Amino acid sequence: MARRTAPFAGFEWMIAWRYLRAKRAEGGVSVMTWISLVGITLAVFALIATLAVRSGFRAEFVDTILGANAHASVYSGGTQDAAGNSIRTFQDFEERAARIAEVEGVTHAAAIVRGQVMANANGRNSGVEVFGTRAEDLQTLPRIVDPETGIGNIDEYDSGIAIGSGVARELGVGLGDQVKLISPDGVKTAFGQSPRVKSYDVIYVFSAGRYDIDRTRIYMPFEEAQLYFNREGQADEIEVMVENPENIGQYRAAIAAAAGEGAYLWTWQDASGGFLSALEVEDNVMFVILSILVLIAAMNITSGLIMLVKNKGRDIGILRTMGLTEGAVLRVFFICGAFTGIIGTVAGVILGCLFAIYIDPIFSAVNFVAGGGVWDPSVRGLYQLPAKLEFGDVMSAVGLSLGLSFLVTIFPARRAARMNPVEALRYE
Repeated sequence: MARRTAPFAGFEWMIAWRYLRAKRAEGGVSVMTWISLVGITLAVFALIATLAVRSGFRAEFVDTILGANAHASVYSGGTQDAAGNSIRTFQDFEERAARIAEVEGVTHAAAIVRGQVMANANGRNSGVEVFGTRAEDLQTLPRIVDPETGIGNIDEYDSGIAIGSGVARELGVGLGDQVKLISPDGVKTAFGQSPRVKSYDVIYVFSAGRYDIDRTRIYMPFEEAQLYFNREGQADEIEVMVENPENIGQYRAAIAAAAGEGAYLWTWQDASGGFLSALEVEDNVMFVILSILVLIAAMNITSGLIMLVKNKGRDIGILRTMGLTEGAVLRVFFICGAFTGIIGTVAGVILGCLFAIYIDPIFSAVNFVAGGGVWDPSVRGLYQLPAKLEFGDVMSAVGLSLGLSFLVTIFPARRAARMNPVEALRYE
């Protein structure tokens, strides 16, 4: 009767290693082993690279939203004056902003004036959106007031305007140049309403990291914006900043109550929720597709092991007659398949991590080889392809690869273990 040994004993590892490195002439399947190894490596690399780009894209997208916009905006639902005209601005904006600022979790609340105008300089025109805000309120937007990306002195903000880098490029202006703003809602005269035209000095040029923001946004001092847009004593919105913008929903009820009657709340998730939901669905689909790719690569291990079992039938018969149990034979061939999966997974993780870390030079090289134009920021919003390595993503890729590698190894290993030694040695 065969004597049982401890699972995964040293001799089992020795036999498995001998089979893995055996030459073709010796009945080994080194070529199939290499094919399986390369397949697992590339599949894991593709999975980690995709997950890193997905995480980086979402993180960069959300960061540019939260870094250049309010976490929530309070606006007026509209009232009517004595003449029956609709008014969609706040006249008591200071009181409302003070009440909102007292809400627990709210870090800042400030009134702003917004309007869309035509910007003109050097014979060029560009449609822009003007945000009228105070200098101290502008400082709460890290993506706008960033000394590493901004050009100029933001301390001189009250004497001019701050424009996006895309606006500056479109109009061909820089620091110290003048930009003419043209609004159709100007001065009312006996002959009708004439456009309002006024020139401002450019004192700051910012780059928020989002093409659509840099291409369309201008900041103007709050009191000047009130005069320019005929909002004396009024504000269009109240911008709100909170401690935890990712969970903005938990502040909604308290902010709405503090804003008072006739006020409505619009959060950054309301504005971008559709895009983020679509991105999440796409992420899930891509993960499923790449998981299938990993499964296909893992199936090569099965093919290699089946060939190995067929070629090593005589050896299996001899080992069984020498006293090896079915469990020992199963573990030998399980080690062969699992070892291939482990090495391939480790190599794939290394390649995937290197890709995420050095994505900028890699992408620059791809862009150079392709002749440029691979990434269009006007379509994708961001200026470059981002990547962010997250421990959870790497572990999910590792778990998926190893799990499938171990799973597909069981069938051929069991086939080897159940091989009848008499049948295996009949024709020897």
